[in-house]
Amino acid sequence: MPAAARCFALVPCAGIGERAQAGGRKQYAVIGGRSVVAHTLAALAAVREIEAVLVVLAREDQEFERHASAFTGTRSWVGRCGGASRAATVANGLAELRARGVGEADWVLVHDAARCLLRPAWVQALIAACRDDAVGGLLAVPLPDTLKAAAHEAGAAPRVAATVPRHDKWLAQTPQMFRLGLLQRALATAGHEVSDEASAVEALGLAPLLVPGHAENFKLTWPADFELAARLLETRR
Repeated sequence: MPAAARCFALVPCAGIGERAQAGGRKQYAVIGGRSVVAHTLAALAAVREIEAVLVVLAREDQEFERHASAFTGTRSWVGRCGGASRAATVANGLAELRARGVGEADWVLVHDAARCLLRPAWVQALIAACRDDAVGGLLAVPLPDTLKAAAHEAGAAPRVAATVPRHDKWLAQTPQMFRLGLLQRALATAGHEVSDEASAVEALGLAPLLVPGHAENFKLTWPADFELAARLLETRR
């Protein structure tokens, strides 16, 4: 692979986020004075190693520009080509990157729009760790808590079925960084049900690099996550 491969970010932003109960698309909920996705894009824009950021929206989305008015300029790209699943949205976004001149060997950093506490330094650490890697990798944190497997019976509350060893367990985060060509092949092989890009790459028999991330880089999923994110943003001020 050429050493001069460029880096691009891809932000899937076509989901609704029903579990968040945000009264609309959760990426447009306002915390800390601006939308979730605006926080995310500001962090990515501050990473000088990234050539451009592509936000992949649902085809019918007419809200984005209102909630991310600062996302402008030659490094800010928008594609209304989202799919029915996250994997489909990413696959469509990769095709859009190709159409815009991104090469087979260029790196693509896929990052969740709802991980709005991202810090540029974490992205730079991922890029530094993966640039010379044959596969690529992702930010992740070792599992800190005891992990339980649950048993479910109809009409009853779940009970513990087993305690799962945690010494080799990590919580996957984003960005996840892979070559455009490799990631396109991986998603085409794995199908649209994979929950993240690393899973698709793993299905090819490859082992992505685990790059230590940070506990604050969590994905806003439940209503309480928004309250926690707002408090953390306030401490950063």
